[in-house]
Order: sequence, then C-alpha cells, then structure tokens
Amino acid sequence: VWEWKGASGGAIVNQLQRLGVSCDWSRERFTMDEGLSRAVRECFVRLYEEGLIYRATRLINWDPVGLTAISDLEVETEENVQGELWSFAYPLSDGSGEIVVATTRPETMLGDTAVAVHPDDPRYKALIGRTVKHPLLDREIPIVGDAILVDPAFGSGAVKVTPAHDFNDHEVGKRHQLPMITIFTPDAKVNEHGGAYRGLDRFEARKKVKADIAALGLDRGTQSHLMTLPRSQRSGAVVEPMLSTQWFVKMRPLATPALGAVEHGFTTFHPRQWENTYYAWLRNIQDWCISRQLWWGHRIPAWHCAACGEITVSRDDIAACGKCGSDRVKQDDDVLDTWFSSALWPFSTLGWPDRTADLAKWYPTSVLVTGFDIIFFWVARMMYSGIHHMGAVPFRDVYIHGLVRDGEGEKMSKTKGNVVDPLVAIEQHGADAFRMTLASLAGLGRDILWSDKRVEQWTRFQNKVWQAFRFLRMHVDSPPPAAEPGPMDRWILARTGAAASRVSNAIDSYRFNDAATEIHAFVWYELCDWYIEFSKPALDGDAARDAERGAEH
Repeated sequence: VWEWKGASGGAIVNQLQRLGVSCDWSRERFTMDEGLSRAVRECFVRLYEEGLIYRATRLINWDPVGLTAISDLEVETEENVQGELWSFAYPLSDGSGEIVVATTRPETMLGDTAVAVHPDDPRYKALIGRTVKHPLLDREIPIVGDAILVDPAFGSGAVKVTPAHDFNDHEVGKRHQLPMITIFTPDAKVNEHGGAYRGLDRFEARKKVKADIAALGLDRGTQSHLMTLPRSQRSGAVVEPMLSTQWFVKMRPLATPALGAVEHGFTTFHPRQWENTYYAWLRNIQDWCISRQLWWGHRIPAWHCAACGEITVSRDDIAACGKCGSDRVKQDDDVLDTWFSSALWPFSTLGWPDRTADLAKWYPTSVLVTGFDIIFFWVARMMYSGIHHMGAVPFRDVYIHGLVRDGEGEKMSKTKGNVVDPLVAIEQHGADAFRMTLASLAGLGRDILWSDKRVEQWTRFQNKVWQAFRFLRMHVDSPPPAAEPGPMDRWILARTGAAASRVSNAIDSYRFNDAATEIHAFVWYELCDWYIEFSKPALDGDAARDAERGAEH
C-alpha cells in the first residue's frame, strides 16, 4: 500500500506542478509521515486525558461490505427511492385482537422488542402495558406509550420498535428500558437471534419474513412509498444501524468555541452563505465515532489487558499492564477515521506538538481554499482542533469554490464519461489558458460549468498577449530615453492604474472571475485595440527615420 501511495501521490503532485501551482515543495507532507503520526497520537492521548475521548457501546452506522463503522458524514442519502410500506398485524397475547404496524424494512421485525403508540391516542390507550405475541419467534413484546416517536395521524398510529437497528427506535429503547437485540452479523446476515432465518442475507430474509407472515394470515397490505436510502460513501452498500463498541469524541465542548470563532469574525467564509452550512452542522452536532475497522491508518494508541481487562491509553508503546503488571497486553486493532488526522493539518505540518519556529511564524495561516462538500469533514474539524490545541483559529479566511461540472451542469463521473482530465486539457491548450479558464469561471458561490470553447477563448487571449509582446520587442531593443509622455501615454497609464486597482480589489475579495474578466478587458480592448494601434504610426515613423540615418552612414 505504501507503493500504491507513492504512485498515487506522485500523480497528484505531477498534476499540481503541471498546473503551475507554486507550492513550497520542500514542505510536502502526508498524514502518516512519522512526525504527523506523532502529532495524531499526542492529540488522541490529550483528548482522552481531558475526558473528551471515550469508549462505549452505542448505535452506529455500519458498512456491511467494508465491515467498518462510519460516521454520519460518511453516509450518503439516496433520495426518492421507490420502496414500499408493508403492514402486518401483531396479535395481542391474550387473543383479544391485533395491532397493525407498518415498516419499510420487514426483516427488522425479527429484532422488535416493543410496539409503540401515542399515550393519548384513544384507540390504543387501554392497550399500553399489555403485550403482543411475536408471530415468528417465541417471545412476547410490550405495548408502550411514547409521545416522541409516534404520530397518531400517520398510518395506523402504531409503530414497531427495533432498538438495535434504528436510531429513533434506539432512543425509545433507552426511554423504556427495552431489550436491544442485534439480529445481524457484521456482513448483514441474520444471526442466532433470528431463529429459522439464521444465515440469510438481510434482503433474502425480508422476502421470507413477508411470505411467512402472509402464510399466517397477518399480512395487511403493501403500498408504494418514496423513501431515502442511506449508503456508505466508501463502498456504496446500504448502511445498517448496529450496536457496536467504538471510540467516540465528545463534540459539544469542541464545537462551541468553533461556532463562536466564526460568529465573532475571527474566521470569515467567502461567500458568506456557507457560514450557515457550518453553523447548522456544529449546532446540531453529535459525538463523533472515530474508530474504524480498516487495516491501514493511524492505529488507536490503546492497549487491552487480557488478564484484568484494563485499557491503557499511552503516548508510548507499552509492554505490561499498568494496573496488574501482566504482559498479556495487545494494542487496539482499530484505526482512526482519516479526518481525525486531517483535522490537525494546519499545525501538525509545522511541527506540533513541539513549539517550533515554523509553528510560531506560520500559525495561524491566512487562507484555506476548499470545496463546500468538505465543510463538515475538514473545515469545521480543523477549526475546533486549532482552537483547542493552539488557542487560535487555524485560518482567517475560508474560500469555498464550486464544483467543476460538465457543460450540462452534471457532476463529473467516470461512469458518465464526462470527466475532464486536466493533463489532457493542458496538453491541448497550455497551462496558462487552462488556469485562466478556471479562474474566469470561478464565481463566488457558483459551480463551474466546463466548456472547451471557453478554453479556446483564453487560448486566443494568450496569443494576443504574446503578439503584443512580440510587437514591442520588434520596436524596442532597449529602454527608451526619458521623455514627457504624450496624451495617449497618459491615457494608458491612467487606464492601467484603474485596471490594476479593480483586479487587486477582485482578488482581495476572492472574486477571481471578475479579476480574470478585468484583465481580459484591459489587455484586449484598451492596451491592444487602442494604445498599441495608436502607437504603430509613431513607432513605424521612428523605424523609418532610423533606416534613413543608417543609409546616410
């Protein structure tokens, strides 16, 4: 994998260098470099010692293909999926009737531990506290009253509760001390708690559960239902909420100062509307699940003792348990979410946790340029990490650029075949024209709609600049003697100053498209179309006089 990283990282650097990006390449870093790895371990230990990192068994998002926990931000929601809402009946245990519930996930009824109704619903008020018989498994489950979960006007007004496989149901389970029965294995097959369905994939179990319920005469119909489907950003698999023991960061104490820093102007977003996205996430933040069951990454610096069960978090590797002295200690197999290390980037790259000269000189940085799609993943996390560990915001300005889309406004993807390879574009048009095209399209708050015709326009502009330079070199081999500027000279000097001011103002306010437009307008229309054209007779006259003098001598 290190070989792959070298090839992949090399390709990225090659693209940046071909684009003419003027980085200080001596400072290139990778988040798993030795120095940065030390910073990651120091951060973890500090947060743990401060009580901000903890280990707990909670309901998390689970990727059954990648076989790892993922954070809320790594879940992509597929909208308007055509699904179905399936209704079935739970018979009352005493045989006196039934209660009908509906679900989009029939297989999860194998993990139901309650049926919830609204405590004020006259239809069910008398049933609260009684039980229903699970039709497929040998157990009875209670009917509970829950005003938070249940909307009596929706469906039958009764809701099945699966605390181990649904985030809302999980809260119901905690409120009513319900059993939380995990019914799936890590790869989303039914486990031993599923009775006769054990070993079935969750979607196969769905079909069999529906068929068996129908055979019992308890199917109460199906209707079409538009739904959202949570998918893993990493693998594309449908995410499964699962009870799991993981490592978490307490986010509220970290998020509050990061909110205040933007609210009070210590850091400014350009355009400002993206501050609302930043606020919305931090104001509604949940604790962050940071452990991953992947095989490459920063390994969690925690050691488990097989003798006494103690967990030791340490900056240095340990050989024996600090509590009982046993040498039967093993480091945690989990690695950290990649954004945990990326959150430290503005100061870990400058030598933190050591107080280096670079850190004193360059932190805080000035501008972060990034996309809106990682405001949650990266920008907010760098903000609270910088404030917490350094006592100051990591950057003063955040410039949010748009996505580069195709000419029809569609997001570029390899499957659609609408991707523009920057290296191919540079080969065709040159790096200057390619960069100016991107700048000219980069309006604040707008996505960039790629157009080959726009590149051709900037190629023509590049040629215009080159031809103007060649014309100058044809007539001026050395600086001309000092002379009073004429009317046209004074005019172009004034227009140059005005254009330079407009370009500077546009760049200072991150309106790069306006800066490009101003440059184009000044060079093409004022400098070339007017000033150079008016200069030609005088320059041609000078050339003729020089030729005459040469003939005389």
